[in-house]
Amino acid sequence: MQQSPATGLGLGLALLSAVTFATSGTFARSLIEDGWSAPSAVIARVGIAALVLAAPALLSLRGRWHVLRRNIGVLGVFGLLGVALAQVCFFNAVRYLPVGVALLLEYLGIILVVGWTWLVHGQRPRRLTVAGAAAALAGLVFVLDLTGAGRLDPLGVLWGLGAAVGLAGYYVLAGRVDPELPSVVLASGGMGVGAVALGGLGLVGALPLNATFGEVTFAGQQTSWLVPIAGLSLVAAVVAYLTGIAGARILGPRLSSFVGLTEVMFAVLIAWLVLGELPTVVQLVGGVLIVAGVALVRVDELREPSATAAVPEPVLAAER
Repeated sequence: MQQSPATGLGLGLALLSAVTFATSGTFARSLIEDGWSAPSAVIARVGIAALVLAAPALLSLRGRWHVLRRNIGVLGVFGLLGVALAQVCFFNAVRYLPVGVALLLEYLGIILVVGWTWLVHGQRPRRLTVAGAAAALAGLVFVLDLTGAGRLDPLGVLWGLGAAVGLAGYYVLAGRVDPELPSVVLASGGMGVGAVALGGLGLVGALPLNATFGEVTFAGQQTSWLVPIAGLSLVAAVVAYLTGIAGARILGPRLSSFVGLTEVMFAVLIAWLVLGELPTVVQLVGGVLIVAGVALVRVDELREPSATAAVPEPVLAAER
């Protein structure tokens, strides 16, 4: 069957979104290794991205301020859980773990959503979803590689699992947002709330706000701190979000969410090329199992769309 030009464009945009999202851990690693705290890196990323997306967000509202007012509470919780918690935990995880491994742990958030909908909403998962969850958990065992040479730092693993909790919160909240609220408003507003909240906690001493404004090491070279900051905010947030939403509008949320799973592969490849780090063979096998498990959960959702309203579509990952 011949592929339409629009579908090809949509696939290209979705893949570009996955690639650009996948750069976030590598950009963050260069800052964190040169003295930046994870909260400071997150504030820079989401704060700049929120400002850049503010204009498109306001245009998309078209003066419907009542829509924004009735979603203020959801935007607040989304910014705290889906943006601030998820990103701070992920950026802390990449201090101790390979970028690809940290992202694999975060992706377990999709499996956590399955447990949430079962425990809270009584939606018992079907066999394919159970198989997917089991594959992902088996993959987690391989990724942790508890007895091998690739044994991971326990603190990094805890931060990675914390990122999974934040990602699960993002999916649950995103699925409950007023359909009249444009996606770009949710992203810009959520990132703005996350930046303000983290900044406030830093000012009262609850979080470390360390930053250096000289040269940092990126891809083995000395460069200005502005390079990874621009990469984090403009490439890994603004470009990633805008191409993601454009691709989703062409492909639809379900197909674009499957394409988004390639982010893990791209993150491993980018970290290998830029940072020279690569998970062990055992961890790579575990990564394949985790991605396969998540894919099985997504396939199961496709079988009965009406029954999956409580499991939101992970179309965009602007919180990562």
